[in-house]
Amino acid sequence: MLSASLIKMSPDFGWLDDVSIGSLFGRGAIGAAYAAVEPVSELPDQPFYHESILLDEVVQFLQPAAGKLMADGTLGGGGHTEALLKAGATVKGIDRDADARAYANERLARFGDRFEAVEGCFGDIATLAQVGGWEGLDGILLDLGVSSHQLDCGDRGFSFRLDGPLDMRMGGDGPTAADLVNDWDEGELRQIFWDLGEEKFARKIAAWIASERVKIKFERTSQLADGIEKLLGRRGRIHPATKVFQALRMEVNDELGELRRFLKVAPDLLKPGGRLAIITFHSLEDRIVKQTFRDASKEEIDRPEWPAPQPNPRYVYRLLTRKGVAPGGQEVARNSRSRSSRIRVVERIQNSDH
Repeated sequence: MLSASLIKMSPDFGWLDDVSIGSLFGRGAIGAAYAAVEPVSELPDQPFYHESILLDEVVQFLQPAAGKLMADGTLGGGGHTEALLKAGATVKGIDRDADARAYANERLARFGDRFEAVEGCFGDIATLAQVGGWEGLDGILLDLGVSSHQLDCGDRGFSFRLDGPLDMRMGGDGPTAADLVNDWDEGELRQIFWDLGEEKFARKIAAWIASERVKIKFERTSQLADGIEKLLGRRGRIHPATKVFQALRMEVNDELGELRRFLKVAPDLLKPGGRLAIITFHSLEDRIVKQTFRDASKEEIDRPEWPAPQPNPRYVYRLLTRKGVAPGGQEVARNSRSRSSRIRVVERIQNSDH
């Protein structure tokens, strides 16, 4: 999900502080980067929809252009990728979701061989790049949010609002959420609800699940969501099953493990000057990205027992965003799912800089 830009970026974005970049550079300047290149996209008549989040910010930071090769590690509905293609770049769009790849192939067919939908997980991007022969990237984007299509399609089992099979797999392999809920012991469930969902009622919910599944197996999203709501009660707008569903989804798809695997190999895939942008939606993944970017952008490291600072062996990036950049008020008003999103960006340094 990458895009284009006509504006040269400042060499240091350390002053950005959870602000909307659109308010600083202007939406008109960003839109001009690609609006004149291609007409408004004609979306295929398929039951798949996802509004790209922080699209202008992605355009502004990654600066894709004709002749550049970029990877969208989370292709989804192809919105970010479409913007990049409009700028003339070539894009490899990675997604494990067959629905997403099929939709994107139809939506982006007019770009010909400049676009390729690649089956796989972004955590395996090094292998995918080697097999496909597309190392040396000018930019990489990850959008770690669940697509609107996945949330709004009850049959995928991601939503606590819609009844469907308790699945939650982004691909077609591996255990489902129902497998975890029915087969994992109470302590394991409690741990993932606490660790991945940051659910303060993790113990109570896990105990309830363990007692209920003896009577009848959990097979539908409504069984789990309605049961948790009855157990905890409803307070305010946030559904009480939200964090449990988040935790199950993250465990089923090994989301944090995949992110860590990606972050280890990303520097080797980028050209010097290439940029990596990651959009996060909750504190767990954002903390991992923030820490990795910060540690890899320090030229020197120091410890109390050392007589002087020493060169950082992991120094590979220049930090472009000191803090996560948030969507603007207009985007949040248009798409409430963007509210918690933040984008963080780094640039691969020249080897001689290290």
